[in-house]
Amino acid sequence: MPLRLLNTPSNNILFVEDGNLELRQPLWADFAQWQCLRKDSEDFLRKWEPRWPHDDLTKAGYRRRLHSINRQWNMGVGKSYFLFQGKTNLLIGGASISKITKGTAGSATLGYWMGERYSDKGYMSLAAARLIEHSFQDLQLNRIEAAALPSNKRSIHLLEKLGFEKEGIARQYLEINGATEDHILFARLKSNSNGTGKQGFSVV
Repeated sequence: MPLRLLNTPSNNILFVEDGNLELRQPLWADFAQWQCLRKDSEDFLRKWEPRWPHDDLTKAGYRRRLHSINRQWNMGVGKSYFLFQGKTNLLIGGASISKITKGTAGSATLGYWMGERYSDKGYMSLAAARLIEHSFQDLQLNRIEAAALPSNKRSIHLLEKLGFEKEGIARQYLEINGATEDHILFARLKSNSNGTGKQGFSVV
């Protein structure tokens, strides 16, 4: 199991103290854990995600993914994180803010995934709340959007727990597992928080 790199820039790590969790920018050294977790959770994840490339779980596929992630970080338009259990450095899922738009819009889109064996344990609630806090406080965003398939009750419940409000239905919004699907659109505003990005429950 790869160890945490001590020279990882601190601004690429978000600590989630409530659950002893850590959000960190993905590294090449994480490939083995990522491949194993995604493979074990394949049936669980595929029905909620865009169609996986045929070589998605290979080193070549992971290299493409890292290249895209790093490019978005460098351009300031997206931040993708892997979610680790802090004590064991065990990879359990991932979360991201993408389509970051500064200036008058001040918005971004929240995304997340969780390994099947770690779902429904409250980990993503804590991790996503920390990422929202970071977006409002540190990135000075005003609005975070998210979308969920109408059939994805788990994701809808998570967004509602995080203080997101339903804004409507987007028809044929995203390609999911090979089909273009309608999605429910949600958003959370900084103005609806208490000034720290926290709402409804303690983040840290």
